[in-house]
Amino acid sequence: MIGKHLIAGEWIGNDETFANAPVEGDPDNFAAGSPEHVDQAVRAAEEAFTSYSELSRAARATFLRTIADEIEARGARITETGTRETGLPPARLEGERGRTCGQLRLFAEHIEQGEYLDRRHDPAWPDREPAPRPDLRMMQRPIGPVAVFGASNFPLAFSTAGGDTASALAAGCPVVVKGHGAHPGTAEIVAEAISAAIEACGVHPGVFSLVQGGSREVGQSLVQHPLIRAVGFTGSLAGGRALYDLCAKRPEPIPFFGELGSVNPMFLLPGAVKARGDEIAKGWAGSLTMGAGQFCTNPGIAILIDGPEADSFMDAATAALDPEAAQVMLTDGIAQAYRAGRDRVAASKGVQEILTSTCDLRTATPYLFATTGKEWLENDVLGEEVFGPLGLIVKVSDSGEMKDVARSLQGQLPCTLHMDDADTESARGLMPIIERKAGRLLANGFPTGVEVCDSMVHGGPYPASTNFGHTSVGTLAIRRFLRPVCYQNIPGELLPEDLR
Repeated sequence: MIGKHLIAGEWIGNDETFANAPVEGDPDNFAAGSPEHVDQAVRAAEEAFTSYSELSRAARATFLRTIADEIEARGARITETGTRETGLPPARLEGERGRTCGQLRLFAEHIEQGEYLDRRHDPAWPDREPAPRPDLRMMQRPIGPVAVFGASNFPLAFSTAGGDTASALAAGCPVVVKGHGAHPGTAEIVAEAISAAIEACGVHPGVFSLVQGGSREVGQSLVQHPLIRAVGFTGSLAGGRALYDLCAKRPEPIPFFGELGSVNPMFLLPGAVKARGDEIAKGWAGSLTMGAGQFCTNPGIAILIDGPEADSFMDAATAALDPEAAQVMLTDGIAQAYRAGRDRVAASKGVQEILTSTCDLRTATPYLFATTGKEWLENDVLGEEVFGPLGLIVKVSDSGEMKDVARSLQGQLPCTLHMDDADTESARGLMPIIERKAGRLLANGFPTGVEVCDSMVHGGPYPASTNFGHTSVGTLAIRRFLRPVCYQNIPGELLPEDLR
């Protein structure tokens, strides 16, 4: 490990350090960031903005593809280091690396097509009565330096060169990344790849910087820096809300695009439960425990009408979850928070323990609880996210109470319907409710696994995200870092190249 920050093409160290916490082997030491490092990185990003934002779309696309190539060239090192730091299996990291490189190339293709610019032209109408119309042109333009916070649960796809960074760079915005302390070694190798791409493409080195670790003051100084124009964040509700409030309190407020918390409920309709309840239960168990439940789309809540079929579903889910072995979690802190969430649910009024287990230190085992629709509606705590493989079955009395539970939900990333043809009318009654609650609706599947494409929405009403009009996955994510500019009677030679 180099163990330093990458700031505008230079590896910079300092006396204060911190260590990572690998699952096996000795820890590595890394320079700890400071507000001074943040200031240096942000000022370099502002310096780079003019030249980078004026690069042709073809040149920026080449840069994005070169980053992907350089990441792939370091694939073995990334997998080895990421596995040590996070406990994630090699296959998961290799898949995540593929997603990371894939979305970089997707954004390259997206900006080459140019549709994201939303170009519009109203030609001059000098003879219009009672007043002539000027020549008006409009196009989306990059906003300036963007701050990105690395996520704990996705060391690649939502971190150093993840979706926030890729979409900001595609838009024409330099990026300053605040690395996550859970995987600084992985972040460093990815930063090496970006630095190599900068050199290969002749891009201004201030277009990307990585500031590692440091206290909360470092993150605070980043979102409050007057040259930062927007923030991308994936993490906890408490941490994200604190940074969001700082952005709002700035003398010049800026948008904070945070993806925070979601329980991702599934509504199991009677026909589907009767026909294939056991199959759904097994699929739910697999989705619930995937990656030790450390996915933001982990389906933590299953809602179905009480009765014999509901009991059979619960038995099948218990049987599927019971053999699951303990899995290593990303950090000791996440494991501790998981146990605290388990205890919070277990202590709630009207909650029945269906499957309990023992987990300690950095491991997680599945837990399964059940409650009634009435108890759910009277206890807001049950709607709070537990980050890990914990499931809660909510047995409602009828379809009316199922709708009441749906109305009680806070904002979600996805909501799922399990249904058969006979459930169509019931599903039709739920759709207007859950459409207002989530950014993605899906039928007869499980929400873990987010396709990176043009149509994807990975966001939703608060607290799923802080800005319901945008997404952190898919090509629409680029709109977060653009703003519309209208050009009135501007001579052609002064217009941006893409608008001439």
